[in-house]
Amino acid sequence: MSRRAIILVLDGCGIGEAPDTAAYGDQGSDTLGNIARAVGGLVLPNLERAGLGLIAPLHGVAAVERPSGAWGLMEPKSSGKDSTAGHWEIAGVHLAKPFPTYPQGFPADVVSEFARRTGRPVIGNVVGSGTAILDEFGEAHQRTGAWILYTSADSVFQVAAHEETVPLAELYAACDVARAMLVAPHDASRVIARPFIGTPGAWQRTANRRDVSIAPPEQTLLDALEAAGILRHGVGKVDDLFSRRGLEGGHTRDNAEGVARILDWIRRGPNGLLFANLVDFDQQYGHRNDVPGFYQALRDFDAVLPDLTAALREDDLLFITADHGNDPTTPSTDHSRECVPVLALGVRVRPVALGRRATFSDLGATVADWLGVGFRGRGTSFLSAMIA
Repeated sequence: MSRRAIILVLDGCGIGEAPDTAAYGDQGSDTLGNIARAVGGLVLPNLERAGLGLIAPLHGVAAVERPSGAWGLMEPKSSGKDSTAGHWEIAGVHLAKPFPTYPQGFPADVVSEFARRTGRPVIGNVVGSGTAILDEFGEAHQRTGAWILYTSADSVFQVAAHEETVPLAELYAACDVARAMLVAPHDASRVIARPFIGTPGAWQRTANRRDVSIAPPEQTLLDALEAAGILRHGVGKVDDLFSRRGLEGGHTRDNAEGVARILDWIRRGPNGLLFANLVDFDQQYGHRNDVPGFYQALRDFDAVLPDLTAALREDDLLFITADHGNDPTTPSTDHSRECVPVLALGVRVRPVALGRRATFSDLGATVADWLGVGFRGRGTSFLSAMIA
């Protein structure tokens, strides 16, 4: 089979409240909609042409009469609002309950066991943003060699270390240790290595971040494709989110490198699936409440979208979506429980409304359908509605 599919996740680019947003304390969150209002209207001509303005009202984005793709909106069904839950749901897995979070820091026995197993003391163990954490603990870390441990509103066990104080290999090994020891009831979604460089007052996180996710509890789209002998490739952090199960890929420094790798795969890649994540929207701008930066990242992506679509083969489908929200206009610096957009592009795609989908898993089911695999996970394929 010559068919290929590309799932391209714009990390954090939610498009409005989900039915249960209030249960997560995220009322009023609308990442794309609020950014549009904050900047006086979005100028995204290529996403507009694809049908973005037909999904939900977005100031500045017209609801075009003849879009180039199919369009729809997907509601989150899985518990949680982080990247792991969002990507797993796309791939057909629903979580019955959210991963545990630690608003007061991790329990003392967990921290002491991590220090014992890794041979270094721990400082921090607080909730905070990465840049503020470095300002608070960076000097002490360099002086003592202790790990900086911190978390956020998400289920993450984050370990920061200066690259000149702790070798990267040791930091990565420590995160693998943490992953192995973080089992129920402390089965945090992700362990994240947060290497940094610089000096006091001028700390800088590097591109050598590594996420070590818990393994999915059920069969995923990736597992089903692997069992069928269909190739899978990842761009960005997607392989880490699936605990590198059923997916090969590589991390990227930024969105620009991610887009370059996606474009290279579309032009030269084999048949099968490309599962890609562009993280800058979330990591660089959403978590820092940087509205201008977020908008510029959207404009940068919009500018390269014609290159991506022009490279598609006749039997390629490109799906553009998101995994959760991260509204930079709200006081919170954390993820938001939101619906996500879905745009489908390709030579064979008809310009039709895909409707309001009950779960992100409908996307994974559609990809499986396109690639000739019986897997549907927790979703329903919308392939027949959009293919000419």
